[in-house]
Amino acid sequence: MSDPYGTGDQGHRAFWADAVADEIEARDPEEPIVIKGGVSPSGVPHLGHFNEIMRGYFVAEALRDRGHEVRQVFTTDDKDRLRKLPRKLADLEWNVVGLGEVDAGALGRNLGKPYTDIPDPFGCCDSYGAHFTELLRRSAAAVGVPIEIVSNTELYESGRFDDAVRHVLEHRETAQHVLAEFQDKVDEAYVPFFAQCHECGNLTETITAIDLDAGTVDYVCEDVEAGDDVIEGCGHEGTATFREGKLPWRFEWPAQWLTLGVDFEPFGKDHAEGSWPSGEAIAREVFGFEPPVPMTYEWFTLNGDALSSSAGNLITVEEVLELLEVEVLRYFFTKNPKKQRDFDIRRLDRLVDEFDRFERIYFGEEDAEERKAELAERAYPMVVDDSETRPIRIPYTFAAVLGMTDDRELRVQMAQRSGHLPEGAADAEIDAALDRIENARTWAVRTDNEFNYRLAEALPEVEFDDATATALDELAEAIESDAPDEDALQEEIYETARRNDVPVGEFFGAGYRLFLDEDEGPRLGPFLAAMDDAFVVRRLRREG
Repeated sequence: MSDPYGTGDQGHRAFWADAVADEIEARDPEEPIVIKGGVSPSGVPHLGHFNEIMRGYFVAEALRDRGHEVRQVFTTDDKDRLRKLPRKLADLEWNVVGLGEVDAGALGRNLGKPYTDIPDPFGCCDSYGAHFTELLRRSAAAVGVPIEIVSNTELYESGRFDDAVRHVLEHRETAQHVLAEFQDKVDEAYVPFFAQCHECGNLTETITAIDLDAGTVDYVCEDVEAGDDVIEGCGHEGTATFREGKLPWRFEWPAQWLTLGVDFEPFGKDHAEGSWPSGEAIAREVFGFEPPVPMTYEWFTLNGDALSSSAGNLITVEEVLELLEVEVLRYFFTKNPKKQRDFDIRRLDRLVDEFDRFERIYFGEEDAEERKAELAERAYPMVVDDSETRPIRIPYTFAAVLGMTDDRELRVQMAQRSGHLPEGAADAEIDAALDRIENARTWAVRTDNEFNYRLAEALPEVEFDDATATALDELAEAIESDAPDEDALQEEIYETARRNDVPVGEFFGAGYRLFLDEDEGPRLGPFLAAMDDAFVVRRLRREG
């Protein structure tokens, strides 16, 4: 059996995607090489769903670099039944809402039906399944990944799955025997097909007869277990064609590989320990073909908890791109897929700092061990749109500081004084560098961190005792005469407070009230050092 945990082990390769490409090439596949991912459109697409899209993307790019033609397809398993109500939904503008803000009753009445037969709760798409598939498509487009979305419903309705369905039902005894190795509830009465009831629309698992020549099954619409719940059947007895139902997932997945000619598919560890072993056996022993190269990836967590559309703990790609540049998000997926990672929104500054170093390594501006240099050389061109031009990057946390003001001129001035914008930079370069400020500002507000303040552009109404006023005047004099850098200024603030017998905490508080109209804020020295000296001096002297 193939080891999905072993695929992508880097060995002599710095980038895991190259190691996967080696394994695909070793099979001498026909062109175009097909890379697949898939998801059931049960609710709001979140960052975790992008594991399959982005892992597949980097492998596709690695193969394209070697001259191969590649199709990256993504199946939406929209013929699946709605098993339970999600806690959160989203419209096509990514406004996430609770279940109480839509017609939850209409969704509840459609439990047991395929996603493509359930009305769109927002009324904008053809179905529930089409709505959440469209969100997925838009997410991929936003990240710049060209995926070809394939609807399972269309594969059944068009007849492209006919041969696979017929083959499974014709060889159902073999199918029963193979599946029984992985599931306990498989007996001689088991039929690997779900028919859609003509009366209520539910998918029923009770098949009473098969007519291979006619391409039909007889069924009884009975109750179906859905986790700890039961979806009631209506009791109708009828006949359905092979196109009016679906294969169970453990057979449908290999049918996708066969029908679409899949050469590689990444998937989460839940499949590695569940449906992959059975899918591999079904591909070989029931269908008679070699399954694709597999690769298991670890899941992400969000702020320490599992990502889940149904549970409502999620972050969408749209939300992430309000916090990060698209190239930083792409970079996140270059990391080793075998290691579980937490997407901690509170510490996104660390991720951006990692990306900035990754970029400096690529352009030879920072030394790195050989392995990291090789990784940057291979992966960076897949992460950015232009790997020839070195962009100007303002550090993320400093961009958050700049977000305390909306004054573009002041932002530029502060960035130049801090050495983050070179003198003589072209306007287009400056504009591109300043784009990060909006991301960082959104991050500061969302997390309400130490950068979530606004610069008081007019002098706040403040009063200080004589000792504090004298200390503020001395600090102004030191800045006017010496123009200290951020570290020297931070130390000067401490020393000035001590010389004038002003408690250090109170003196910092005075600075925050003058510049932010708040009692606390970011490190005061670096904050003041970044601004125009004349402005800082005037404000310390309470002159404007």
